[in-house]
Amino acid sequence: MNNLADTVVVDPGFGGGDKQQLAVVPPQDASVVVPPPPTKQSSALKKTSRYRSRSLSASSTDSFSSASYTGSSEDGDDVPPREKVQKNTKGSSDFCVRNIAAQHAFGRREIEIAEQEMPGIMALRKRAAEDKPLKDAKIVGCTHINAQTAVLIETLVELGASVRWAACNIYSTQNEVAAALAESNIPIFAWRGETEEDFWWCIDRCVNAENWQPNMILDDGGDATHLMLKKYPTMFKLVKGIVEESVTGVHRLYQLSKAGKLTVPAMNVNDSVTKTKFDNLYSCKESILDSLKRSTDVMFGGKQVVVCGYGDVGKGCAQALKGQGCIVYITEIDPICALQASMDGFRVVKLNEVIRNVDIVVTATGNKNVVVREHMDKMKSGCIVSNMGHSNTEIDVNGLRTPDLNWEKVRSQVDHIIWPEGKYIILLAEGRLVNLSCSSIPSFAVSITSATQALALIELFNAPPGRYKSDVYLLPKKMDEYVASLHLPTFDAHLTELSDEQAKYMGLNKAGPFKPNYYRY
Repeated sequence: MNNLADTVVVDPGFGGGDKQQLAVVPPQDASVVVPPPPTKQSSALKKTSRYRSRSLSASSTDSFSSASYTGSSEDGDDVPPREKVQKNTKGSSDFCVRNIAAQHAFGRREIEIAEQEMPGIMALRKRAAEDKPLKDAKIVGCTHINAQTAVLIETLVELGASVRWAACNIYSTQNEVAAALAESNIPIFAWRGETEEDFWWCIDRCVNAENWQPNMILDDGGDATHLMLKKYPTMFKLVKGIVEESVTGVHRLYQLSKAGKLTVPAMNVNDSVTKTKFDNLYSCKESILDSLKRSTDVMFGGKQVVVCGYGDVGKGCAQALKGQGCIVYITEIDPICALQASMDGFRVVKLNEVIRNVDIVVTATGNKNVVVREHMDKMKSGCIVSNMGHSNTEIDVNGLRTPDLNWEKVRSQVDHIIWPEGKYIILLAEGRLVNLSCSSIPSFAVSITSATQALALIELFNAPPGRYKSDVYLLPKKMDEYVASLHLPTFDAHLTELSDEQAKYMGLNKAGPFKPNYYRY
């Protein structure tokens, strides 16, 4: 076992407390945290076992990244994975998935399909496989587990890394893909529909493994970072670098850095150009329509929609819905974003001004309590309520878990919340990221993000001592441009080259980077 002496904290999730605040403050001592006693559930919540305790971690229940929904990922097996004894065909049992024997072949086909639509990460795998730039890297991964991220995981292995992987989201895991990775001898601990206890247990199994000590973290939401910092602080100090791709995870890292408690360098992938523009804008532009259509069969033409937030996610959602004939309203706190929305032809309103009349609500702010019970009390019957922002706290779902309201499951990730007078609203994915839970995300967009993550890991792992201090860094502009260049051949795109005279006139290197760090694309 690991020879590092660390006192174990009983529950890194702190029994369902406000984890976003707790996650950024390391403990002052090694005392054991005792979770509070369970609270009594109302009769409305006892209708089905779906309402068992789940992780309240923002990242465990949603995160802005790649994921995919398929019907094949439905449980279909009542035996909890932790109670099963499973081995792959090579005899290894260092994994925990839903059903390796029945699902791994289908999962392999899913991964192969994703590879065809992920030219950038596949090109990086081919170019760097011989050099093995991640040789001796031991990476703990906590991301969504689906066909697209499987391509990233297997690329890291091809580049020389040893990995152990858990899911950052209790609903987005594709069971068949997890089975395929386990069959390929990749230690993976994830299945769709984990409980809160399962969630933290899976991450712990990745971090604390026999004869294996992590030296890199690839995180989506900060949960692996949080657990290692809380439970294994000595081990955490030996990590060479963290790569984080979510809004919430990056926010936590900046808070740790500001408080002087971040002891390792970290790379902020979320704010890289290739992640922000392509994953957040273009990917959401397609997946919002897919998720709403798949889950509700709604006709978009003529519907009134309010999109809360006009950042890159909100822009993509609003443009896509407008293109389908929707009447789109925008809510914003930022005057610059509000002006952009106005110039793009959208009416900027306060939510209370339109909440009685809209047919669809989409949150995309990353904030908390954007849509609360007061708003939902005013909604018309049949209003669709969904979240596309990072945090599962945008919609006050807890405000709907009261005895006077009745929950009725209509289909996977679709609930009717019924008021006493008969009115109902349609809540998607229990307020979690709707495109991760109810649809698929374009593999091409994920390829861009995955290539960015892989390059960030390579950069941090191979950086000479002193290049990066214990702080949060943005991906170098040159790497952003390289990721983009990997994807251009797909479109048969041909870049114009600067002449020596032009390069000198602009003060640029002919090979780039072509824009300063402060340039906004």
